[in-house]
Amino acid sequence: MSTPVVFTEEFSSPIPAHRMFKALIVDGDSLIPKLMPQAIKSVELVHGDGGPGSVKQMNFAEGSHLKYLKHRVDALDKEKMTYGYTMVEGGELADKIVSISYEIKMEVSPDGGCKGTNVSKYHPKPGVVINEEEIKAGKEKAMAVFKAVEAYLLANPEAYA
Repeated sequence: MSTPVVFTEEFSSPIPAHRMFKALIVDGDSLIPKLMPQAIKSVELVHGDGGPGSVKQMNFAEGSHLKYLKHRVDALDKEKMTYGYTMVEGGELADKIVSISYEIKMEVSPDGGCKGTNVSKYHPKPGVVINEEEIKAGKEKAMAVFKAVEAYLLANPEAYA
C-alpha cells in the first residue's frame, strides 16, 4: 500500500466542546440532514449500532455530484470527545483512493468554547497522485457542515446543553 497523504486541520468555535461534539458527532446523523437538506438527504445505519465497527451511508440531495458515501466507524469516545471513521465506498474511492480515514478530536478552549483537530489520511491507489485542489473542495464542504451546526447551536442555546 502506498504512503498515505496526511492533512491536519484545526478549527475553533465559541460553542462549548461537549455541545459541539454531541451535536456534530453523536447526533450528527439526524441533525445534519435537518440543517442542510439541500446537501444531505439522510444518513442511514447500514450495519451495527452506531459505535465502532458500524457502517453508515450518507445520501446526498438531488443534483449533488455524489450519490452517497459509506463510512465505517473506527472509534467513538464521548468522554475524550474523539471520533475516528474511514470512508469505505463512494466518492473518489472508485478510481483514485483505497480509503480515507479521519480522526476528530475536540477540546475545551480557555474561553469556554472548543478547539478541534481533524486529521485526514488519504490512502491513494498505486501510482495515483493526490490532487490538493480536490481535497480543498471537500474540506470546504466539511467546514460548511461544521458552520451550520455551530450556527444552529448559537441560535438554540438550550440544544445539546
